[in-house]
Amino acid sequence: MQNLKGKVAVITGGASGIGKAMAERFARAGMHLTLVDIEKQPLEATAAALREGGSEVLTQQVDVADAGAMDGLAEAVFERFGTIHLLCNNAGVAAAGPIWELTTEDWEFTMRPNLWGVIHGVRVFGPRLIEQDEGHIVNTASMAGLVSLPGMGAYNVTKQGVVAFSETLFGDLQNAQSKVGVSVLCPAFVQTRIWDSERNRPDHLQSERTAELAERQSAGQQILKAIIENAMPAEAVAERVHTAVLENQLYILTHEATAPLLEKRIAHIVKGENPTPSAPALAGLQS
Repeated sequence: MQNLKGKVAVITGGASGIGKAMAERFARAGMHLTLVDIEKQPLEATAAALREGGSEVLTQQVDVADAGAMDGLAEAVFERFGTIHLLCNNAGVAAAGPIWELTTEDWEFTMRPNLWGVIHGVRVFGPRLIEQDEGHIVNTASMAGLVSLPGMGAYNVTKQGVVAFSETLFGDLQNAQSKVGVSVLCPAFVQTRIWDSERNRPDHLQSERTAELAERQSAGQQILKAIIENAMPAEAVAERVHTAVLENQLYILTHEATAPLLEKRIAHIVKGENPTPSAPALAGLQS
């Protein structure tokens, strides 16, 4: 899409972080917005600020992993705006720790929004985009979708799933000769609240084991918080997303240090070598 003015965007995880930054960027492009989030107060605060700037904004408090709720979201969007042109599947959380220590609740907590949210987003909005043969889908993955970092097993699995999903969707749309575009966003460290994902963990996904792990991981969480607070601003990421939509770019990379890490990973695979520790390279992914 080249002209975004007057068109309709749906952004999940739109109350904060990258989602909020994308909402602000596409509002400046003149788009009408539907902001989706599980946190009501931040959602309404973000929407109010955008409305003050002159944007038309619909808010929906939705669990993106809930199939019925996502069906209802699509109905609300089509009732209000008639159609959709840009879908940003951005909602996500993280659970950290050695992979053998992760609980069933940790896996479900991470996979529901990170992967099922993307699946449901394309399921409920994709057919309309294809029918009108116009639009773009942005799926938020992560650098963890391209390189497997220790201690982030559940997050890695979901984000690599989003990359595979997006690449397959891109190919399916090409085979269908559709003009609908796809992008997969793979940022490294960005100023978001991903370090505080536990604030949105549902009660039914709590467990004694989960509480024990959270207490043990608190020190690591504070380190991650310090890194993220000094990382790339979400607004810079949103600017790259805006460009990718206009240019129909599949892969969106945000950090200069990404390319060498990817080249290193592919080299290990092609040569049949075991990977080397990736921790020292993390410093280059901060800003």
